[in-house]
Amino acid sequence: MMKMLPFFQSGPIGIRNGSEGCIGANRQLGNPSPSVAEQIPACPGPSGDESWSRDQEKMSERPEAACRPSRASSITSNGSCTSAGDSPEKGKKGIKGILTSALKKMKKTKPLSVKQVMDLLEDHKLCDAAQYLIVLEKSLSTKSEEGLSISQQDVESVYEVLKHKVFSILKDSILLAKTNPELLQQAVEALKEQEKEDQNYLSETPPDQNMQFRPRKWKELWMATVKESVETRMKDTSRTPRTENLSAVGQNLLHMGKTMKEDLTVVVKYIKQLYPPEFNVFSTYAELYHNYFASQANQTAECHLEDKDIYLLLSWVHNFYPKEMRKDHALAEELEKVKLGSLLPSSLSKELEKKYLDSEEATVKNSLSKCLSKEIQRWKEDQEPEKLNGHFQSELLAIIVIQSIYGGQERAKAISMAVGEELSHRLWKELPAFLRSYRDAFEDFKEKSKKHTYYKPILIANVNNCWNFRDYAEKNMAEKDDNKASILSILGDIENGGFDVLLQPLFAQLKSIYKKFTENKWDSSNETMNEIIKTTSKHISDFRTLKDPFYQAIIEKIHAHLVKEYIVRLLKKKVSLKTPAQQQNLAQSVSKNAADLEAFCTSNGSKATWLNLALPKLAEIIRLQDLGAIKIEVATFATTYPDIRKRHLEAFLHIKANLSRSELKSILGYLADSTASTPPGAPLFSNINVS
Repeated sequence: MMKMLPFFQSGPIGIRNGSEGCIGANRQLGNPSPSVAEQIPACPGPSGDESWSRDQEKMSERPEAACRPSRASSITSNGSCTSAGDSPEKGKKGIKGILTSALKKMKKTKPLSVKQVMDLLEDHKLCDAAQYLIVLEKSLSTKSEEGLSISQQDVESVYEVLKHKVFSILKDSILLAKTNPELLQQAVEALKEQEKEDQNYLSETPPDQNMQFRPRKWKELWMATVKESVETRMKDTSRTPRTENLSAVGQNLLHMGKTMKEDLTVVVKYIKQLYPPEFNVFSTYAELYHNYFASQANQTAECHLEDKDIYLLLSWVHNFYPKEMRKDHALAEELEKVKLGSLLPSSLSKELEKKYLDSEEATVKNSLSKCLSKEIQRWKEDQEPEKLNGHFQSELLAIIVIQSIYGGQERAKAISMAVGEELSHRLWKELPAFLRSYRDAFEDFKEKSKKHTYYKPILIANVNNCWNFRDYAEKNMAEKDDNKASILSILGDIENGGFDVLLQPLFAQLKSIYKKFTENKWDSSNETMNEIIKTTSKHISDFRTLKDPFYQAIIEKIHAHLVKEYIVRLLKKKVSLKTPAQQQNLAQSVSKNAADLEAFCTSNGSKATWLNLALPKLAEIIRLQDLGAIKIEVATFATTYPDIRKRHLEAFLHIKANLSRSELKSILGYLADSTASTPPGAPLFSNINVS
């Protein structure tokens, strides 16, 4: 699509060297050709091989003096059209005064013969010929001496020649405006003379009955000629170079848009000023170009179009046509006055948009399905996933999926923001559906491929893969978007499912080690904790191939598991200590184990600082002997870990065998009161079952 823009942004078109023939201005016409542009000398134009740049376009605003339009012509005492600015009439100001004076003098001037008027036409002095024809026409009407020597048929014959020459020139106005502006101005002046004479005739009361050929309605002929010229230029696609890989529909749209912009630029810069305001020159040209373009766009829209052509047509309707036309400041100002409207009616545009959106949604959905199938096939290959920066990666899936969605969104936005937003909404609905399929396929792999040579690396690669999806959703979707919540939830399922499988061997191995705490009644708790740390360290090294956010997440899961399993041992009711000294020794052991555990987890990247107070606070409850102090510590603990329940605390206080039943009941009641209205925080006790 972007290939179309250089052509569309080029400057006004000019005559290409060698493409138009030139003949002398005084050469006899014979049978006139429909295009006068081929019979007149042309000022040199740029080569057809040159590209139109903005600098060249600015240069074209100051054509050579030989091509500069002359000012309004009037007839002088010797009967010739001259520039209004060079008129010898000093006493009268403005073109109206000059023309009035000239017509007075013309009445005193002997009219030219029919042959002399024809000679003026042969010399392309169209303004002079038009004015003298009016004199001859009036002499016939008044039956003056001069009128007796000619016939109405003679005058009308000359009028036909004049009309043919004038409107052949006017038809080629776009070309002649820059290549031969003087000839174009001659034709315009002749048109203005005839229109003025029509107005004079119609203002008479009653109209002169002898003027049977008035009004001649040349202004209506001018409008018909402009329409014919516009349609001819818009149909001539050969003038626009073919663009590679552009369909016939696209090429035609490009040609019409390029032609309309270039031609209207010529109108506003070179043609508009030749006419009086009542001709509404720019709006006439603009509306005719717009109407033709719109009619062709409507016909195209009603045909069976390929998807790419629907996209191109909508791009012209919503983007290129209303925006690119206005990149030229002078053209933009004039277009703002005309207000042409859209190329397509709203109903037809909406119909095309729906077709485009349906097609684009189906295309992206199909692309995502193919991507997932290829990803599943890669899991079956006996090949370790690649590493990127030390992390196993299977990012091709995420990259292609995100690019498919992003590419579709950007293409739609290039049509219009409204179309882009609608497609984004549709595709964001499609992404959760795709991720659910991905999750199901991943679950199937986890269950059925445990003996795969690269089972663990593939799990890690797929967990890492979630990061791209998560990052895309976080950055591009609104917080309140339900699709975003669904996406993040599904990604969480995939990530946690991967973590669970990866952690199973470690947690199974740790279970037997943790039993040593209760079996030995904490007599050798330091050795047991060292064994736990050593075993965990061996497994952690495998997890460093996870991306940093997931490595940190799995370390924090390990940290929580180590703390929780230690608490489970304390709640097993295997140890019951009656003396304060025994309780003091156990408290010291728990504190030492807690410090070692915190140091280990922190050094390996855990940021779960909320876990660090659990074991030291339990150790403090074991150490304390004062009932009031115990209650305060229990209350503080319950505030920090609000998911602790009475059953957990009762099992833990089994350690303090010197508490009476009433004291135990008092402590438990205090816990119930303090946690009744406390919302659950980070779960620590929720998953601990007490027998």
